[in-house]
Amino acid sequence: MFGRLLSVGGYTLLSRIAGFVRDVLMAAILGAGPASDAFLVAFRLPNNFRAIFAEGAFNLAFLPRFTQVHTREGAEAAARFADRVFSWQMAAQLALLLAALLAMPWIVRIFAPGFADNPGQMALAVELSRIAFPYLIAITVVTQLSAMLNAIGRFKAAAAAPIFLNIAMITTLLLAWLFPTAAHAAAWGVFGAGILQLLFMVWMAAKSGLTLRIARPRWTRDVREFMGALGAATFGSASVQIGLFVDTLIASFLPSGDLTALYYADRINQLPMGTLGIALGTVLLPEMAARLAGGDRKAADHAQNRAAALGLFLTLPFVAAFFAVPDQIMRGLFAHGAFHLEAAAVSADALMAYGIGLPAFVLIRCVAPTFYARGDTATPVRATIASVAVNIALKFALVWGFHFGAVGIALGTAIAAWVNVGLLVVMASRRDLLSIDAGFWRALPVSLLAAVLTGLCAWAGAAAAAHMFGSAGALADALVLGAAVLGGAIAYAAVTWLFRDRLPLGRFAVKRLPA
Repeated sequence: MFGRLLSVGGYTLLSRIAGFVRDVLMAAILGAGPASDAFLVAFRLPNNFRAIFAEGAFNLAFLPRFTQVHTREGAEAAARFADRVFSWQMAAQLALLLAALLAMPWIVRIFAPGFADNPGQMALAVELSRIAFPYLIAITVVTQLSAMLNAIGRFKAAAAAPIFLNIAMITTLLLAWLFPTAAHAAAWGVFGAGILQLLFMVWMAAKSGLTLRIARPRWTRDVREFMGALGAATFGSASVQIGLFVDTLIASFLPSGDLTALYYADRINQLPMGTLGIALGTVLLPEMAARLAGGDRKAADHAQNRAAALGLFLTLPFVAAFFAVPDQIMRGLFAHGAFHLEAAAVSADALMAYGIGLPAFVLIRCVAPTFYARGDTATPVRATIASVAVNIALKFALVWGFHFGAVGIALGTAIAAWVNVGLLVVMASRRDLLSIDAGFWRALPVSLLAAVLTGLCAWAGAAAAAHMFGSAGALADALVLGAAVLGGAIAYAAVTWLFRDRLPLGRFAVKRLPA
C-alpha cells in the first residue's frame, strides 16, 4: 500500500507542479480583475458539476460495488455492470450538457450575481462558460475509467491524467495571441484538456483490458444498489458544491480581483491537500474495501491508522509555513506581470485562513473510507450536510457581519472542515468502526515538532534573505521564498531522520492482496 501511495502521490505532485506553472502563467497574463474573475466562474461551473456527478459521488458509489462484483462474480460480470452504469451516465450527462448550454445566462447569473453590475463581465462569463462546460462530459468518462483501474490496483493512470489539464491550459495561454482574449485562451484550454484526458484514459484502460461500451440500460440489482448509493453520495457532494457556490456568489460582490486572489490562495492550499488527500483517499478506499470484503478488519484498521499518521506528518509542516511566511509565498509565486502586490496581500491572508483547515481536510480522506468501504454513503453525507450548513452561516457572518472580506470565505471553509471530521469520528466511534492504535499516537508528537521547527526555520530563512537581498522586486521575492523553503526543508528533514523509528514510513505497507 505504501508503494502505491507514493506512486499516486508522486503523479499527483507532478500534476500540482504543472498546475503551479499554469497558475503563475495565468496570474501574469490575466492578473486579478474582471476578466480573470469571469474565467474563474467559467472554470468552476463544470468543475462544480464534475465534483457532484463525477469524481465526488460517482467514485464513492461505483468503486466499492465494482470491486464486490469483480471479486464475487469475476471480471466479465464486472465489465457488464460497468457498461450498464456507463450507459445511464452518458444519457444523464448529455441531457445536462444540452440544458446547461441553453440556460447558461441564467446559470451564470445565479452563480455570480455580483457580475450583473458589469454587463460586459457578465457576457464574457457566459461565453467562457459555454466554451468550458463540455469538459464535464469528457471528465465523466475519465472518472469511471479511473475508478475501474483503481479497483484492480492500477493507480498511476488516474493520478497522471490531471496533468493534461495543466498542459492544455499552459499551451493555450502561451498562444493567447491567437484568441480574442487571454481569458478565451484559458477557457479553450479547459475544453482541450477534457479531450486529452479522455484519450489518455481510454488508451491506459485498454492496456489493462478494460473498455466501456454503450449497452441497453437495464435495471439490475447491482445497478439499483449503485444508483441508491449514488443518490446519497450525490446529495453529499451537492452539499459541498453548494458551499463552493456560496464562495463564488459572495466573492462576486467583493472588490474586483478578490475572487481571483482567493483562488490563488486556495491553489497553494491545494498542494498538500490535493497531493496527500487525494493520494490517501484513492489508495485507502479500495484497500479497506478489499480487506473488509475478505473479513480482515485488523488489516483495514492498520491501513487506516498508517494513512492518518502519515497524512498529518506530511501536512502539518505546510500549515506552519502558511502561518510563518504567507506573504513570501504569494509574492514569490504570483506577484509578477498583471498580478499586483495588493492582490498578493489578500491571497496571503486567505492562505493563513485556509491553513487552519488543512489537517482536517486530510483527515476526512482517512476517516470517510471507514463508511464508504462498508457501502455506507449516507453517514458521511449527514456529516457533510451539517458542515456545509456551518460553512455557509460562517461565511455570511464573517464577510458581511464582521467585514473579513475574502479571508472570511477561507476561514469559514477551514472551520467547517473541522466540524466535518469531528462528526465523522464521533459517528464512527459510536458504531465501533474506528480504532486508533498506538502507532498513530507515537507519530503525532513528531508531526507537531516537525511543523513547529519547519515554520520557525522557514521564517528565519526568509528574514535572513530579506535582509541580504531586500524585499522589493520579483527577483528579491523569489530569493526570499527560496530561502524560506530551504530553511523549512532542512528542519523537516532533520526531524524525519532523528525520529524515523516513530514514524509510519517503514511500517506503512500491508501485505498485498492476491492477484
